[in-house]
Amino acid sequence: MVDTGSETYRANYAWMTREIDRLRAELKRSTEGGGAKYNERHKARGKLLPRERIEALLDEGSYFLEIAPLAGIGMEGEVPGAGIIGGIGLVENRECLIIANEATAKGGATGEPGLIKNARLADVARENRLPTILLVEAAGADLPQQSKVFVPGGRGFREITRRSKLRIPTISVVFGPSTAGGAYLPGMSDYVVMVRKRASVYLAGPPLVKMATGETADEESLGGAEMHSRVSGLSDFLADSELDGLRIAREIVSHFNLPKPTVEMAPVEEPLYPAEELLGIASADPRVPFEAREIIARIVDGSRFTEFKAQYGTTLVTGFAHVHGFPVGILANNGVLMSESAAKGAQFIALANQQNIPLLFLQNITGFMVGRSYEEQGIIRNGAKLINAVSNSTVPAITIMIGGSYGAGNYAMCGRAYDPRFLFTWPNHRIAVMGPQQLAGVMDIVKREGAARQGMAVDEEQLTSQKKALEDQITRESDPYFATARVWDDGIIDPRDTRTVLAISLSAALNRTVEGTMEWGVFRH
Repeated sequence: MVDTGSETYRANYAWMTREIDRLRAELKRSTEGGGAKYNERHKARGKLLPRERIEALLDEGSYFLEIAPLAGIGMEGEVPGAGIIGGIGLVENRECLIIANEATAKGGATGEPGLIKNARLADVARENRLPTILLVEAAGADLPQQSKVFVPGGRGFREITRRSKLRIPTISVVFGPSTAGGAYLPGMSDYVVMVRKRASVYLAGPPLVKMATGETADEESLGGAEMHSRVSGLSDFLADSELDGLRIAREIVSHFNLPKPTVEMAPVEEPLYPAEELLGIASADPRVPFEAREIIARIVDGSRFTEFKAQYGTTLVTGFAHVHGFPVGILANNGVLMSESAAKGAQFIALANQQNIPLLFLQNITGFMVGRSYEEQGIIRNGAKLINAVSNSTVPAITIMIGGSYGAGNYAMCGRAYDPRFLFTWPNHRIAVMGPQQLAGVMDIVKREGAARQGMAVDEEQLTSQKKALEDQITRESDPYFATARVWDDGIIDPRDTRTVLAISLSAALNRTVEGTMEWGVFRH
């Protein structure tokens, strides 16, 4: 039982509450687009704001799980949400990925963070076989950032066509000027809807055409909705208004013949313990451990958890449960990964694959145990076995980083590099090769040993200053906002929302047939 009156619980709860307040403030700021001035100018032209377009597109009462809402935060030339809104919601009772250009910020132009976010959204659509609806009003590349955007930017168009080949359709609804790269979004889509007297699509606008060819043309005759609907054939549907365009998009989705694979569901039960207590259970300090089973009890249906190998490899908790009726196999850190824990994890992943059960990783890990005796016991061999299992597993994996994520433990617990379908973090999350104090301490030892080998005296004041500067740097770079800005995760969430986020993620992931594998690479036994 959790002692909610303890000093530790109350301190954790107070700290997490403050961090959630900060998160809410940052999320609110991410919705402001280009700011009040440009939002009002956009609306004065009779246009819906991008988020209003999404709301009008979604089914009444639908959720919208936004992906990477804080991408680009704190980075140079920051644009709220990296100039793109993307997430999963229901359209005609079908899960779709919806992406809207933030037209009020730089005309919807895409910079480097936006490019990274777009690539992640493309992965979400492909990996989970989600139809995509693009709400387009885009100026193409942010030209001052062209050296960072131009070459990798082509991937986005390629991905649309590859999804089409996989029978994952894309619908573009064009609301305004869509120029250069923005023109290829509808150009590559399976279905194109253009709004009359609003939408225009062209590779080069009238000024550039005049300069390049001497031809004089206005926007409508060069690339307007009427021209593309009646002459070029780019547009498949001509909408009378923005709302009409969204209605047409919904109608297109209603005709999709894409049956969702069936999954053996259990009755949904709320956990026996309140999610509110997660705020006091999770440690504010990543160096302080907490009991993983207490987290599981507040996430899974009926707080029922069938633990696998409970007495063996106890620093990794493994077992089976349900979340909103969906079956899951859970791997949760309960301390540093030992050799036995790694071997147990590999076996458990194989069992989940055998039964086509999705995996949930609850990551709070300082890494693998080090030292002579642990090397002799085969920590590398068994650690490699776990990473092999994670790498080659084919059932959907969802990772929630509920604490620290350090070293090879990040890999073994299905960090971003191991392609979980979705990855979210809590505000207490920290990520780095190792903790700031450890990393700075290691570098201090290396410098001292290097000086000793060369017979040089050390400057204690300089070394102390360098150690402090490095520790501060790693502390900044371990921060969850630093990570989410670079789309190392799909977003920071309130721990109390974890169960809901998991349910949406699992439902989206199961649009693709679950086929666990029993084929693995070479295990070093």
